[in-house]
Amino acid sequence: MKKLGLIGGVGPESTIPYYRGIVNGVKDRVGKPYLPPLTIESLSCFEVIRMSGEGDTAGLTAYLLAGIRNLAAAGAEVGALACNTGHLVFDELQKASPIPLVSIVEAACAEAVRRGYKKIGLMGTAATMEADFFKAPFRKAGIEVVTPGAEERAYIADRILNELEMGLVREETAAHILKIMERMAKEQQIEAVVLGCTELPLLFEGRTVPLPLLDTMQIHIDALIDAVMEE
Repeated sequence: MKKLGLIGGVGPESTIPYYRGIVNGVKDRVGKPYLPPLTIESLSCFEVIRMSGEGDTAGLTAYLLAGIRNLAAAGAEVGALACNTGHLVFDELQKASPIPLVSIVEAACAEAVRRGYKKIGLMGTAATMEADFFKAPFRKAGIEVVTPGAEERAYIADRILNELEMGLVREETAAHILKIMERMAKEQQIEAVVLGCTELPLLFEGRTVPLPLLDTMQIHIDALIDAVMEE
């Protein structure tokens, strides 16, 4: 069993289900009581969102890379960022990282290919929706990625930063974002929505959604379990 190093705190509300999902998922696959070796380096989602929003890719790379090096120093053999936005600089991190990294974007793309999707919607932070880093692997795989309109993107990004990252899950926010999904399904003919922020699934627990969701957090958790259990 390889030791996993996870960059958490980006944000904390998703780090908790990441931890729970990984340890329980490994235990289920092992088939007996077991806890995998795991270290979490907690960074700040607010710094990640600020630097990505400002286009400070050098600062973001240095910030995340310092955390990854701490994980390697703690004995981690494989690493990951428990967020989508940080993947804005994933290529740079992968090149400089002392340990291999498992990409949430590549894992989500592989799942979309497995499901046979050709056109999907993407929701996340402003950087995730507006930059090309998330869309590029999907485009290469023959999948079109569309985003909400400008006002809708601003609304989603604001609610992520000022509600979900604070642990606030509001009924009116969930209802509004569900309406955005319904509009995209009707007007843009998307087949599914990628929840490209690891806090977004909090909004839809126990709710009926108008079309399939690609939960990047759960997809990433499954990929990380695969990675640590590889011989």
